[in-house]
Amino acid sequence: MQQFDLVVIGAGAAGLFCAGMAGQRGLRVLLIDHAPKLAEKIRISGGGRGNFTNRDVSSSNYLSENPNFCRSALARYTPADFIALVQRHGIAFHEKHKGQLFCDESAEQLIAMLLRESELGGVQRWQPCRVTDVRKSIGAFELDTERGPVLAQRLVVATGGLSIPQIGASAWGHRLAEQFGHRIVALRPGLVPLTFAPSVWGSLSTLAGLSLQVEVATGKGKSRGEFLEDMLFTHKGLSGPAILQISSYWTEGQALTIDLAPGMQLGPLLLDGKKRSHRQLGNELAQHLPQRLAQAWLEFQRLDAAQPMPQTRDKDLNILAQRLHRWELTPSGTEGWRKAEVTLGGVDTRQLSSQTMESQLVPGLHFIGEVVDVTGWLGGYNFQWAWASAAACAQALPLPSS
Repeated sequence: MQQFDLVVIGAGAAGLFCAGMAGQRGLRVLLIDHAPKLAEKIRISGGGRGNFTNRDVSSSNYLSENPNFCRSALARYTPADFIALVQRHGIAFHEKHKGQLFCDESAEQLIAMLLRESELGGVQRWQPCRVTDVRKSIGAFELDTERGPVLAQRLVVATGGLSIPQIGASAWGHRLAEQFGHRIVALRPGLVPLTFAPSVWGSLSTLAGLSLQVEVATGKGKSRGEFLEDMLFTHKGLSGPAILQISSYWTEGQALTIDLAPGMQLGPLLLDGKKRSHRQLGNELAQHLPQRLAQAWLEFQRLDAAQPMPQTRDKDLNILAQRLHRWELTPSGTEGWRKAEVTLGGVDTRQLSSQTMESQLVPGLHFIGEVVDVTGWLGGYNFQWAWASAAACAQALPLPSS
């Protein structure tokens, strides 16, 4: 039986980072992953450019049943800390939008960086390799793996969530947590496109491919989400950054409220157009919205796009404007795990230490990254949680006695 100070299960962002940092502190570390390819979620992130963090991060950018849990780790390992690491490795990057940082070249550079950090720490990596059983013995963990038995003083679970199963996502980490008595906050897809019943979507399916900036909101009180971002129409429903963001706040049966013309005052604009224009209603509306949307919306509302503006009642123009500013609709569901970027829910953080990510039920057992009930917004926040939770764990691990 091979022995290690630490075994990390899951070689994604959090697991790779934690293993490298722990190894460089002097621990004997084994990193195990069942997937044949390394860190696929990093590789495909940001359109292949790796949206590795966001300059502006706070606990308000995360969802959790225990919203204060993430504060400690995020405060102790900040975006500036990870940016400094990226710069030390000579990786050029740029800010694309709202603090989102991307590699100039490729997300592959981030994977190479994390591998070099692991090599500096002397980390052993078994991949692909499945862990078939984990048992707690006195002061250690016994693991049965496809490459033989392993004994570890400490165990870190960094197995991610259920999103994007085609790259190897699984519920293994959640099952292990339950095995050791941990509660799992209900799992559901996050940062995912929303779908609508064909009877609701109707003529709007013709807008597939159209994108525009909107303001979208759902929920109430502390559970309310509201975002000003681009929205994309699809054949099945809605996507784009605005919808991906709001999807994490949406629950089944809940309505969305969408302002299709944020920052405008469509009522006064249309009334003014009536006074000075002889355009048809559809053409006048197209002065303020994309033409495809204007035409489809009037059909959706069963209004005559060919009606001359002077013959359109003020009341009807005001109602049209109000509905465009406050479009209420209820999704039938989501595109599911296949299209979800993250997993909402996970290991209940009320059973973990916010300082060390260690289980309060099983000493020596830690959970980091997406497997826990902390989910960030779109835009680099989830990677920052991976780095921060990994650092909190690695920096707190006791050093081996000499």
